[in-house]
Amino acid sequence: MMKTGRLFVLSGPSGVGKGTLREHALKNAPSLTYSISCTTRKPRDGETDGVEYRFISREKFQEDISRGLFLEYAHVHEDYYGTLKQDVVNELEAGHDVLLEIDVQGALQVREKMPDAVLVFVAPPSVEELERRLEGRGTEGKESLNVRLANAVKELALKDEYDYVIVNDDLENACEELKKIIL
Repeated sequence: MMKTGRLFVLSGPSGVGKGTLREHALKNAPSLTYSISCTTRKPRDGETDGVEYRFISREKFQEDISRGLFLEYAHVHEDYYGTLKQDVVNELEAGHDVLLEIDVQGALQVREKMPDAVLVFVAPPSVEELERRLEGRGTEGKESLNVRLANAVKELALKDEYDYVIVNDDLENACEELKKIIL
């Protein structure tokens, strides 16, 4: 009988380095697959539909919610984000470990529906450092930046709900910590 894969959930505030940690984990853990989330937000420069996200309309997203197709979903920064349940189940049943990179609201929904999921919170060394990183990305206007920082404070307050907390103050160390959790 084939062993079922394990589900790992990576979350934390915008700009904390989740994407970089995810890329490193996928490169270093051959049995790990990444489940691509759906979103109603517009693609950023360089993003490709079906690679970073599945970019779908708000109407389609709401239809999928009503049909119960999401393992988790959330309304974040004025857009919807969500993970299709069947994508995750198919990979787990095929014996693959699955990594989700999702927001805190979504992670807590996954915990309710799949209690065996391993939740990993990525925290910044400080809110000031997070603000510096977000400004350095150059992808946010001042208003959007302020929304993301306010959300970050709320998300940081929930880090104790997670199985592991990685403080991303040194990328190499953070990558090693995640690798130890996954492998």
